[in-house]
Amino acid sequence: MLDLGWSELLLIGIVALIVVGPKDLPVMFRQLGRFTGKARAMARDFQRAMNEAADEAGVKDVASDLKNATSAKKLGLDKLKDAASEFEKWQPGDAKVAKDGVEKPRGPETAKMTEERAEQARLIRERSAQVASDRIAKEKAAEAAAAETPASEPPAAETPAPETPASDKTT
Repeated sequence: MLDLGWSELLLIGIVALIVVGPKDLPVMFRQLGRFTGKARAMARDFQRAMNEAADEAGVKDVASDLKNATSAKKLGLDKLKDAASEFEKWQPGDAKVAKDGVEKPRGPETAKMTEERAEQARLIRERSAQVASDRIAKEKAAEAAAAETPASEPPAAETPAPETPASDKTT
């Protein structure tokens, strides 16, 4: 209410003692106490009346609605956090891990699809290895054929074309 320290109260007491006098000082303090009591009672009544008016106007309902609107739990953000934490904990594998940490086997369709995909991946790896080994064998055969041809014979593609005699040329 009033921000009075001990030094200010002492100064007020000394001034009151000088102005009012020592005989009338207790009477004045009694009257001051009654006045402050009445002022506090009026403030309590006013506060109570304002609260009742606010209740009648529905301010508490609006306040609770606003509180619920800003609540993470009411908005479903707690479920979103749970889902995000489950996603962070997720590890791909053959078994599904439940919330309690116990592994549960996958359903028959999921297991069947997993086996089919594993078989397809194995076939792709085998076919890729076969194609690579065939390519390497062809390259080695081409190198061996190039090493067997004698160096004195020019390749067929590099044979020069016959020249025409100079007498056939017209000037």
